[in-house]
Amino acid sequence: MLSLDFSFIQSAFPIFMKALGLTLHLSFFGIVFSILLGGLIACLQHLKNRFLNALIQGYIELSRNTPLLIQIFFLYYGLPQMGLKLEGYTCALLGVVFLGGSYMSESFRAGIESVERIQLESGQSLGLNEQQLMRFIILPQSLMVSLPYIAANAIFLLKETSVVSAIALADVLYVSKDLIGSYYKTSETLLLLVLCYLVVLLPLSFLFALLEKRYKRFL
Repeated sequence: MLSLDFSFIQSAFPIFMKALGLTLHLSFFGIVFSILLGGLIACLQHLKNRFLNALIQGYIELSRNTPLLIQIFFLYYGLPQMGLKLEGYTCALLGVVFLGGSYMSESFRAGIESVERIQLESGQSLGLNEQQLMRFIILPQSLMVSLPYIAANAIFLLKETSVVSAIALADVLYVSKDLIGSYYKTSETLLLLVLCYLVVLLPLSFLFALLEKRYKRFL
């Protein structure tokens, strides 16, 4: 029968809370900047510029077909060899945004392409230019399609931040490995680790579901 050392859990709890703060900080800014970058890329793709689309497609393929860990390793260990040294948190954030931007752009693109052509033609007949079409017709409708994908990608990115422990950032996974190696309290530590992610991911899932429901009501 599994028995837990609750005194250890109590003593380790503040350490996990501090580590969770780093995870949340990194995840929040990583997700926000990924959404902004993805939205910008999707809007640029809508312009149908062949050269620009080729560059964007190259970025998307590179980002989505290389692991986040390798991207962060390149930023943290590779860039100093080229004369550019960045601190660990900056490398982690850039890596998350680099990966997240490509996934978010595909989410936005799916939404934009779901808008029927006849609606664009109707807007053009009313004298709307490209910027006005994007603002008043395309984005409001496309967001409804994109929201579930954006939510899934946000949760995916939050979980992916666990790899930043590889460059010695003291997130919850790094702290877990450190505590297990020091005290051999595997069950207690893993329980705290799972609870940390559940405390963050469950409210995030609920928030996106609520946002989608409210947006659908006012659309």
